[in-house]
Amino acid sequence: MNEIEILKEVNQNAKVGMEGIDLTLEKAVDSKLKNTLYNQKDEYQNIYSRTSELLHDLNEENKDIPPLQKAMAWMGIQMSTLPNASNSKLAEILIQGNDMGIIKGTKLLNNMNFKNPEIENVLKDFITLQQENIDGLKKFL
Repeated sequence: MNEIEILKEVNQNAKVGMEGIDLTLEKAVDSKLKNTLYNQKDEYQNIYSRTSELLHDLNEENKDIPPLQKAMAWMGIQMSTLPNASNSKLAEILIQGNDMGIIKGTKLLNNMNFKNPEIENVLKDFITLQQENIDGLKKFL
């Protein structure tokens, strides 16, 4: 994977994170959890904006989320919360998503010699964001 593909991947994953939070917000009733989710969504938006700007500067386009992936995410959240939409269950779902992102992002970081420090930094910030998200969600388990 080259730097442009990594940038597109981070961009797409930030968008997936925002959409996942939107789906979770539909289920959340607790105001503290909602506030945490809104703050996390703002941070994903920040990463999305940074990656979009970098892609634009490189004459590249954002990578769309495939419709099937969107549908699967929606269905997964619906099915997982059908029997239980508690704070704990919602936090668990989001923690699992963030954990997958950390693993994927760390693999990319460890297996790439970056020439563009801005792309490396946005990937590092994205990994850090996901770890902070997990830490913020743990209190809802």
